[in-house]
Amino acid sequence: IPVFILAGLLVHCVFLVSIFDIYFSSPLVHGMTPQQTPLPPPAKRLVLFVADGLRADSLYELDSNGTPRAPYLRGILENNGSWGISHTRVPTESRPGHVALIAGFYEDVSAVAKGWKENPVEFDSVFNESKYTWSWGSPDILPMFAKGATGDHVYTFCYAAESEDFGAEDAAKLDIWVFDHVKSFFNSSRNNQTLFSALNEEKVVLFLHLLGIDTNGHAHRPNSREYQENIKQVDEGVKEIASLIDNFYGNDGKTAFILTSDHGMTDWGSHGAGHPSETLTPLIVWGAGVNYPQKVTSQFFEDNFLKEWKLENLKRLDVHQADIAPLMASLIGVPFPLNSVGTLPLEYLNGSALFKAESMFTNAVQILEQFKVKMSQKKESTLSFLFTPFKPLCDSEQINFLKKIRLCIQQQKYDEAVSLCKTLINLALEGLSYYHTYDRFFLGLSIAVGFVGWTTYVILVIIKAHTNLTKTVPANKKKSTVLFYGFASGGMIIAFFLLIQTCPWTYYVYCLLPVPVWYAVVKELPVIQDLATNVLSLHIGQAIGFFLVCILGIEILVFSFFYRSALTVGLLVFAGWPVITQLWIQAKTKALIWTLLCVLLAIFPLMPVVGREPNIPLVIAAGLLTLLISFFLLASLCKSENKYRSNEDLKVYFYQMFSVALSTYVVSSTHNSLKNKQGLPVMNQIISWMTLVSSPVLLLLSPTFLFQRLFSILLSLMSIYLLLSTGYEALFPLALFGLMFVWINMEQEALQHYGLSLKPKLAVFNFTCAMDITQFRQLHLDDVRRSFFFVFFIVTAFFGTGNIASINSFDPASVYCFLTVFSPFMMGGLLLLKVAIPFVLVSCAFEAVQVTTQLSSKSLFLIVLVISDIMALHFFFLVKDYGSWLDIGTSISHYVLVMSLTIFMMVMNGLAQLLTSQRLGLPRRTKHHS
Repeated sequence: IPVFILAGLLVHCVFLVSIFDIYFSSPLVHGMTPQQTPLPPPAKRLVLFVADGLRADSLYELDSNGTPRAPYLRGILENNGSWGISHTRVPTESRPGHVALIAGFYEDVSAVAKGWKENPVEFDSVFNESKYTWSWGSPDILPMFAKGATGDHVYTFCYAAESEDFGAEDAAKLDIWVFDHVKSFFNSSRNNQTLFSALNEEKVVLFLHLLGIDTNGHAHRPNSREYQENIKQVDEGVKEIASLIDNFYGNDGKTAFILTSDHGMTDWGSHGAGHPSETLTPLIVWGAGVNYPQKVTSQFFEDNFLKEWKLENLKRLDVHQADIAPLMASLIGVPFPLNSVGTLPLEYLNGSALFKAESMFTNAVQILEQFKVKMSQKKESTLSFLFTPFKPLCDSEQINFLKKIRLCIQQQKYDEAVSLCKTLINLALEGLSYYHTYDRFFLGLSIAVGFVGWTTYVILVIIKAHTNLTKTVPANKKKSTVLFYGFASGGMIIAFFLLIQTCPWTYYVYCLLPVPVWYAVVKELPVIQDLATNVLSLHIGQAIGFFLVCILGIEILVFSFFYRSALTVGLLVFAGWPVITQLWIQAKTKALIWTLLCVLLAIFPLMPVVGREPNIPLVIAAGLLTLLISFFLLASLCKSENKYRSNEDLKVYFYQMFSVALSTYVVSSTHNSLKNKQGLPVMNQIISWMTLVSSPVLLLLSPTFLFQRLFSILLSLMSIYLLLSTGYEALFPLALFGLMFVWINMEQEALQHYGLSLKPKLAVFNFTCAMDITQFRQLHLDDVRRSFFFVFFIVTAFFGTGNIASINSFDPASVYCFLTVFSPFMMGGLLLLKVAIPFVLVSCAFEAVQVTTQLSSKSLFLIVLVISDIMALHFFFLVKDYGSWLDIGTSISHYVLVMSLTIFMMVMNGLAQLLTSQRLGLPRRTKHHS
């Protein structure tokens, strides 16, 4: 078995890591030649203002009394410049937003695996192509553009990271810092000849990153007074800086200004996903080379913003966020950033038709360059007869396009040239995507074949070792040697193919993994033949029915990851289980309680995700309910004539009940204190931490009889869970535990029903005496259902009160009884503990079921492994590499969750054995008989 477990862990690790190679690799290519428009540019310098976290509607809409929120900028778009909405891509976060604005490409998803602060890949940007760039603002954003720049012509001025405090009185001071530093910079340049002459060069960029609006939005929400006041302050600041710069350069009319934002923000102050309030950002451009406002009588957009903003008569020019980089490059005449995928928005430019056509041609050639590099890379690493090129842009087509465009420009057919350029750009972008995902199908197939092989192998192990479906057949030496050489040569051929194509080493792992796995499967051919004859002897309808039920069950589990309500459907089906299998005839009361508890638990997945609105009275109710149930159980324990019961044991229960009562009080008083802004009482904090430490100890002091130990586990875990609850979820472990309790009883009835064993007396059943290996029985079909119940209950424990897949659905209020000062590791640990408690309850109940139904935990664990592997294969194909950070993150975390579920269950299994069968002995007073 150790070899089997090691192989299993290895296989699962490969499956887990594979998604990062298959879906999340960087799309950037290197080795293109820079492309620059051959005509002189309209502007010598460019000023870029990025108001971090500014929504389009917050800037453009009028106040309740009809006055603009940003009077200076409103005046600009009405009289001096062009305006529109910049549509950002998801993830709507600061770094990807700035990369799109300044480098012109949408940050690749491989950044998911690489952390946040700096871009994990080298890239070119407008700043890098400029002669000089000076930037002011946040230490999170500026350094990454300076770091990627060649030479040192990108200068940064940042405030300290500690200034970004969500709890600060007013974050607008971050923006005031930027404006003040820019003013003093220009003033000091009059006394510094080197700086003065550098500022008077061409191709200069000044970048002001304004973080105040974003910080205020997070702290106070975008509809707050603080957020809107901050917009007014930014408007004032932009006005001052613009006039300062115009004066500095003697109003030479050679400065272009751009104001935009990296992302918006939802009404509740978050960003990252794809809601319109997060993806619509303002864009206002004015100054040298920029079109003046264009009056129109009517214009059509799907949204109704123009009417709300009273801007129906001014032409609105919408762009994609990455289009702003080529716009900046053509305004000051620097080469377009090498990795840019933006299309130049010509309507913003005020130049001649020739200038526009030439600029567009440069843009098309620059994107085509990337396509050529990507294609040649793919071609070099693929055998010529296996290579399928991107048809619409084969070599002859490319030359054809470029000739046509050149001819149109020479014949002064500028509009035709521009439209040809746009077609070429779209084709080149399609081609880039085609070559980037070229190997995906082939790698995905390898992993899927490996997955199916592994699952088949586990099924064969179960059938061979734990059932009596097959006869043991002596292995045929000759056959197995032939098999071995066959598979080995297959592996060699695959490796040879990969070697010729100079593939990365990870490809070898993914493609060669299925070989040993399938070898192990084919070696068990006699088992498969036995199995086939057994299955064929069955009633065909029964076999198909069983198969369909299995598939349906697993599909419900997969669905529950996306829609929690699927768990409700599953639980309602479970409620009818005693009726379907006729179990209720022999145990009417138990069946009725089972059905009621299933229906009760089915309500939880329909409730909203925990954490949006705290509800402390429900937590207190849960505490009181736990105490009430405990009194009833204790009373029945005292009444029962149980010769194994001692008064020492009763004391342990009283301590545990006292602990639950104390927890209930602490939750109530802590939240009251915080509500009155008096902070967390020290006494409460001490009690909370003491409870956390003492609960497991008290648990291990209780007797190891089945029900007594399980009751003790419930009390211990409840006292911790109450401290971590803020609403209805406090009732969840109670309902779950009730169901688990009845489940253990129902499984006994099921054993009797199928005539598998006599009924052991559960009341005197002791966990410590349970491990007798001789009494283990072989598996039965009903055990597949048992294992499925376990996996289903584990998933219910996970998603019953919310979705753990995204950490942002967690509310820090859960840990306020333990600490209120922000400490990510402490808080994360406590939140994980909260998630794990329902797991422990289910695992302990499953341990009890295994022991009382006389099964080895190994055999049931293997069935659980098969179920979770089939689920994982589903999620492997559902992994996304596009869409919002949230979608991408959720799809990865689903896959990772199911893969870790198997490893996690091994751990839980061990923990459950410890919690149920171990007992700390206290020195007892011995009685002396006279």
